[in-house]
Amino acid sequence: MSGIEESAADEQPIRITADMLEVPRVVDVRVDFERGMGYAPPATLLIIVTLGAIFGWQLSSGALTSEESIIAAGALVRERVAQGEWWRLLSATVLHGSVEHILGNAMSLYILGMASEHAYGARSMLLIYLASGIAGSVLSAAMGPGPSVGASGAIFGLMGAVLVLFWKHHHELMVRDKRIGVVVAAWALFTIATGLMVPMIDNAAHLGGLFGGMAMAWGIRPGILARRVVYLRGGR
Repeated sequence: MSGIEESAADEQPIRITADMLEVPRVVDVRVDFERGMGYAPPATLLIIVTLGAIFGWQLSSGALTSEESIIAAGALVRERVAQGEWWRLLSATVLHGSVEHILGNAMSLYILGMASEHAYGARSMLLIYLASGIAGSVLSAAMGPGPSVGASGAIFGLMGAVLVLFWKHHHELMVRDKRIGVVVAAWALFTIATGLMVPMIDNAAHLGGLFGGMAMAWGIRPGILARRVVYLRGGR
C-alpha cells in the first residue's frame, strides 16, 4: 500500500456515540426562598413593639376595665363609624382585649411578618399590613355592630400575601420544605373555623384582612424574585 493510501485510511471519519457526548447541564434559575431569611425582620419587630407599647398604655389607662372604656380608646363600633369616626377603622387594629390576645397575635405576626417581609420587602409588607387591617375593619363593621379590636385582620392579610406568593410564583421559587404553603393554608382554615365556634372572635375581620392581603399581594412583584441565583445540575 502506498503512503497516500495509508494516509487516506488513517483519516476515515469516526462514528460519534452517545457515551462520547457531554451530559447537558440543566440551569435552575428559581429563587431559593429560605436563603437570606433573617430571624430579626426590622419592620415586623417594629410593629410588634408598637403594639406592645399601645397595649401597655391600655393597661395603665384602664382601657380594658369596661366596654365603654375600650370604645373610648378607639375600638371599632359600626354606629360610631357611620357617624363619621372613620379613624376607628385603623385605631381598632392596634388595640387588644387581653394579654392572651396580644401574645397570640404577636406570635402569628412574627412568623408571617418574617416570611412576607423577606419575600416582598419591608415597605411592601407594611403596605399590605396596613391595607389588610383596614379591609378587615371594613368587613367587620359591615357584618357586626362591635365593639371589636385586634390586629388579626392585618395579620391575616400577611397570611394571604404568603399564600399568593407560593401559588402565583411557585414556578419561580425553590422552596426546600414544600409543606410551608400547606401549613399556612391549614392554619388559616383552622383559625377561621375556630372563629365560627367562638362568638368573641371577629371572623369577619379575619376574612376581610385575608382577601385584602391577597388582593394587595397580587399586584405587587415580590422583591425576592430579583435575587436570582443560577444552579447547575448535571454535566461533567
